[in-house]
Amino acid sequence: MKKEINSQLQFEKTSLWRRFMLLFDIDRWQEIWITITSNKSRSFLTAFGVFWGIFMLVLMVGSGNALETGIMSQMEGFATNSVFFAAERTTEPYKGFRKGRSWDMTNSDLPIIRERVDEMQYMSPVLFAGGGDKNVVRGDKSGSYLVKGCYPEYDLIEKSKMLYGRYVNDIDIAEKRKVCVIGERIYEVLFHGEDPTGKQIRVNGIYFQVIGVARSTSQVSIGGQTAETVVLPFTTMQQAFNQGNIIHFLAATAKPGMDVKIIEDKITNILKQQHQIAPEDKSAVFSMNIEEQFKMFNNLGIGIAALIWIVGLGTLLAGAIGVSNIMLVTVRERTKEIGIRRALGATPNNIIGQIMSETVVLTLLAGIGGIVLGVGLLSAIGVALSQGDQFFKDPQISFSMAIVSLIILIVIGLLAGLVPAQRAMMIKPVEAIAEE
Repeated sequence: MKKEINSQLQFEKTSLWRRFMLLFDIDRWQEIWITITSNKSRSFLTAFGVFWGIFMLVLMVGSGNALETGIMSQMEGFATNSVFFAAERTTEPYKGFRKGRSWDMTNSDLPIIRERVDEMQYMSPVLFAGGGDKNVVRGDKSGSYLVKGCYPEYDLIEKSKMLYGRYVNDIDIAEKRKVCVIGERIYEVLFHGEDPTGKQIRVNGIYFQVIGVARSTSQVSIGGQTAETVVLPFTTMQQAFNQGNIIHFLAATAKPGMDVKIIEDKITNILKQQHQIAPEDKSAVFSMNIEEQFKMFNNLGIGIAALIWIVGLGTLLAGAIGVSNIMLVTVRERTKEIGIRRALGATPNNIIGQIMSETVVLTLLAGIGGIVLGVGLLSAIGVALSQGDQFFKDPQISFSMAIVSLIILIVIGLLAGLVPAQRAMMIKPVEAIAEE
């Protein structure tokens, strides 16, 4: 019994070794190549379906990646775990107050929110002042720009890169310093390359000392582009422009791992309680949940990717069916040849291996050509679109995607060759040789 088991194991090892050595059989590869090139037109048309399928798959996946990269790059530098609030007119009467009442967030809301919302990490109130006609002036140079007042935490929500100086800090807030941070575009117009820190500019008729120049790290901004915005300490802006204790906008972020929806609901409820707004009033407190917007983009990307793969694999499958049909015709034409091989001692496995090898090689050659052309075209598109900010950025496929594509090609080649190989195996030597 032991001898039989050992003999069986030895046979299996020998069989596997023979199969492995077939990979290095030059005669076998020459034969496959001769078969493929014997009818060049047919081989080309057979392979074209697979070539086009993998080419379109690479092109669509690369384009999908570029779209996702472009969208994500627009969000880069902006806190995706943030939420923004603003006051809107009420839509429900409540506690003697009429419907359609106007209200404002105030400074008194801030300590209550900080105390009650444990899930919150950063918070900054925001004030806005419109860009009047040439409202920012330095000497004989001027321009019309947005003015924004905020806390230092705002720079952790809408991140800026400081080209000169620093951002607003807590001391500026506490002492109500008349300082400002100007955007990159304002710096170019007013200072033309000189260091602006310590210099004075006039904003809406009031002089402020420039402490920094900011460049946005994100294409997403709330209330205006950073490049064309003058940032003041929040308390300074309230005092200098007679805004009292009003807050135009409130920005907040959740702690890592916390759902932004939690702080959105908590802050909304606090604001309603503080300002006598009906709990069921859905419109009085405007909120914009950036995390939900970000998830929506992600889901859109997943949907696009799924659609791309469905269409791409469908095209490849159609190509595989075409390869299989052509190989069936080829097998029929080679009936006599296969019969002679069988008569000379070729086993059914030899015949199957031959047919499937031809199919796999044809499929791989076509597929690799499609991958190379697709990657080349994506690279050319990437170079052409490399200048400036875009929503379509760095079209390319990953190395893992290329490996997956090759595996798919091998599987498709095997599937395409399966039916023709079975047909070839069923050919009887005597009948095949006798066939005219």
